[in-house]
Amino acid sequence: MDRFAIITNRKRAIIALVHSVFFLGVAGLQLAISHAEAFSIHREKIAGSIVLLAVYVIVTTILLVLLRYSHCAKEKLYFAFCAAGAAFGLVRILLGDPVLHANVARVLLLFCAVLTGAVILRNHSAVETGQVETH
Repeated sequence: MDRFAIITNRKRAIIALVHSVFFLGVAGLQLAISHAEAFSIHREKIAGSIVLLAVYVIVTTILLVLLRYSHCAKEKLYFAFCAAGAAFGLVRILLGDPVLHANVARVLLLFCAVLTGAVILRNHSAVETGQVETH
């Protein structure tokens, strides 16, 4: 069995997977309806932009810390996909993206995170049912 440091059991794997699916849905919705302008302190709704920027900075930082402390390759890959997806969201806020390149990349990265999270959940489920996989 892989040595997980953060996603150590089935319950944590489910929570991680639910978060990934939720944020994939958010990114997909943004892809469908929004065209981001570059961050500017001279816009009308600056407070909302600053809050969104702060959220992306915090989330990206937390995911990078989780990536740093994760142990096995699957866990590192999962947090790398999540952190990269959040970083693309941050870049999109800072630089804007009227043609949605950053959001397409974000959706793809989060989709990969969902797939990796599903593999991790499958590993933990196999351990709890006694069907340990040998790889």
